[in-house]
Amino acid sequence: MKKVFSLLLIGLLCYACATVPLTGRKQLAMVSSEEIQPLVNEQYEKVKKESKLLTNTTDGQKVVQVGKRISQAVEAYLIESGYSDLVESFDWEFNLIESDQVNAWCMPGGKVAFYTGIMPICQDENGIAVVMGHEVAHAVASHSRERMSKALVQQFGMSVISTAIGQNPTLTQQIFYQSVGIGSEIGMLAFSRQHELEADELGLIFMALAGYDPRVAPEFWERMSQGGGEAPPEFLSTHPGPDRRIERLNENMPKAMEYYQASQTGNN
Repeated sequence: MKKVFSLLLIGLLCYACATVPLTGRKQLAMVSSEEIQPLVNEQYEKVKKESKLLTNTTDGQKVVQVGKRISQAVEAYLIESGYSDLVESFDWEFNLIESDQVNAWCMPGGKVAFYTGIMPICQDENGIAVVMGHEVAHAVASHSRERMSKALVQQFGMSVISTAIGQNPTLTQQIFYQSVGIGSEIGMLAFSRQHELEADELGLIFMALAGYDPRVAPEFWERMSQGGGEAPPEFLSTHPGPDRRIERLNENMPKAMEYYQASQTGNN
């Protein structure tokens, strides 16, 4: 019976897998976007009400414009690549929040927030595009759903989210907050190193698809390492260190440049 159960479990896990666009990595997808999104929308609205929004300022409008340009380019690419269902799950929104935190984040479904603390390091629209491409990548790769799926399996076995909520709604809500990355004082918890590096890789391509030169990405991370505050060594943090990120970005640059050059040809 144990062998039969193990085989059934493996089969169910395989059935509950999704594929990350472009990278092709298989990921656990025990919960659907439809199940997560109401919780996301509620929390995003709460963040907006409790924060000082600067979206209508000059910098705020730059964030919105870059976000729209990248999200539209990414959606067009995904539709062409057979990911129409994924595109239907997006309801993009871009806001700039007053905060000294050097950070930005994206919840499932495309709910993006930039903090004013990161804007000096971005410097211009190209720098914003580096960060935006990375955050959009977290949504496209469904990293929050994957993290929540793993956490629910650990806590509730193979239960679906609706069953989990009935069994322990408080714990399920905590898992949700951790999965989408919500920490204290509207800070965002770090994704895993794997997710961060995957978002870097995808983000490089996404900014290139939108016509932003991906070669500015390593320059952004150089500025981040110098002016983004003292960071712990990579082995003490779930975030990859700047040197590691720059190395991987340069490794992926030839592929990103192909997309960038194609975008420039299409614009001519």
